[in-house]
Amino acid sequence: MRLQTGISELDQMLCGGFLPGDAVLLSGGAGTGKTTLALEHLVNGATQFGQNGIYLTFEQLPAQIYRDSQSLGWDIRKLEDENKFRLICTSPNILLETGGGESILSEPFKEIHAQRIVVDSLSHLATFTGLSELRREIYRLIMLFKARGLGSLLIWENNESYGKSTLSTDAGISFLVDCIVSLKPVEIESTVRKALVVWKMRGSDHDKRLREYEITSHGVEVSTPFSDYEGLLTGSPRRSITEQAANNWAMAFAKNKQKHS
Repeated sequence: MRLQTGISELDQMLCGGFLPGDAVLLSGGAGTGKTTLALEHLVNGATQFGQNGIYLTFEQLPAQIYRDSQSLGWDIRKLEDENKFRLICTSPNILLETGGGESILSEPFKEIHAQRIVVDSLSHLATFTGLSELRREIYRLIMLFKARGLGSLLIWENNESYGKSTLSTDAGISFLVDCIVSLKPVEIESTVRKALVVWKMRGSDHDKRLREYEITSHGVEVSTPFSDYEGLLTGSPRRSITEQAANNWAMAFAKNKQKHS
């Protein structure tokens, strides 16, 4: 049984959802909606699919997460009272201690029988470790989650700007995860829009097209692919040749029709 996000178009891109127990890297720059998507994944899991979740954060205070969730219509305090959700705010130093991950998470695991977990964020954890140690700690976390049967969503904040197509794998962690979902701003005709792409998904096919998405008052909405444009990830988007040819043909047909009418 796949772990559906409850965001219908994203689940379609994932051919039904994430695979059980998979480690998913959610990559994106500041303001792209990583936290919103991650929280929605947990809230929908608890309310729609009977899969309880844990949100483990090093960056945000509980009051901020409760407030932001409430503004999106999600009452995570109520979910906590119902033993469907746990919010854990801690320091990377504690997690990096020997057995730290197990000690922090063992009680929440037992209390709510979680099937999903979000870690916010690996990039913050990276500031407390060296590169080789970071890979080791991420591997240790992923193995802990897999041993518990948890599907994990691991947030990575990158510094991509318009015109850069590089995936944030400078920490060498892409090979550790099973799936990579990237959120990226793109500039088209002087307007900033948001693009979502699934870079890889082990053991499953997936939609490889870039799709536009928006952060709305009730969460993430994924819409149609950017089928009219090419070169979005290079920072120099242009209308596709096929689209231009179709438009030119339509205009010529319309003129010819007017001439003979």
